[in-house]
Amino acid sequence: MQSPAVARLARLDGLRGLAACGVAFGYHGTNHLAPGGLPGEAWLAPLGWLRHWGWTLVDLFFVLSGYIFAHVYLTAGSLTRPGGMADFAVARIARLWPLHLVLLLAMALIGSANPANTPGAFVAHLLLVQAWYQPFAAAFNEPTWSISVELFCYAVFARMAAGGPRALGLAAAAAISWGLIYLALNGQPGGPWSGDDFARGLLGFFLGTALWHARAMLARAWWPVLALVLAAGLLIDMGGASALFPLTLLAWPAALLLALRLPFMDGRAMVWLGDRSYAIYLIHMPVILALLHLFDPAARGIGLLALAAGLTLGLSQLSFRLIEQPGRKAIRQWWALRQSARTAAHPA
Repeated sequence: MQSPAVARLARLDGLRGLAACGVAFGYHGTNHLAPGGLPGEAWLAPLGWLRHWGWTLVDLFFVLSGYIFAHVYLTAGSLTRPGGMADFAVARIARLWPLHLVLLLAMALIGSANPANTPGAFVAHLLLVQAWYQPFAAAFNEPTWSISVELFCYAVFARMAAGGPRALGLAAAAAISWGLIYLALNGQPGGPWSGDDFARGLLGFFLGTALWHARAMLARAWWPVLALVLAAGLLIDMGGASALFPLTLLAWPAALLLALRLPFMDGRAMVWLGDRSYAIYLIHMPVILALLHLFDPAARGIGLLALAAGLTLGLSQLSFRLIEQPGRKAIRQWWALRQSARTAAHPA
């Protein structure tokens, strides 16, 4: 399990919370509930950017995960200890599965009209391997495709980290190289599309681990330079190539490094948002679909989007308190009791 001696990177949790809101409300919410755009888009560029490109904030999730996992597990060295891999797997299941299971069951009950919601898709979602198969990624709770990709990245990271720094370094180089080559050969302009899911995940996650390894050098970078890199990554037009190149290689690393330097990013509001980012990401689409079912298309606009945001944040608070925290605690306690029983049965 995570070592208590490893300091929490609360500022990056805050950034993850902002990214979750960008995907949930700026991209999915706006396109589904206010397809005509938001007031102020013409003069407030970030609103228009989120409506068109907010889906790419998922790639920021990947970069953040790689950096945070390197910070937590490489600092503590827990993956190289006896039983470290099993502890890691249980910790990931405890973190991801309780809320995912509840929402999967809910979508199975209310989403029967979706032809993609087949028994096979249900099993794939249940096992969190839905990103491996099509149209499973579009079934049930669609945004969870990225959770499936992250789980794969976690497994690769843990296995290679258990083999030592050299193994992890080679794996990171291979993952980053493969992601770049895949996007260069197959990446599409615009987006999103589902063909590059694993390339995006591996590229972003292991770029995040590389940033962590270079953190001492990067800490000396002048913040105005990082701001310029962020702006360049957001503004570069790739023409007929994938826009993920400047975003993943420039914008999101710069955003991560800037967030680490901004004191307000670990303020109470940002920490609150970061703690509930997973719930926001998983809950927002069921809320959007429910509102689309309940309200006439003529009602779509900023008011319906605001309602979706309020409901999502409120339900995220409830799920964090009533599902995520109790579920995580129960799974960890079960694992601790199982380990204690095994030790008692087979003492050293």
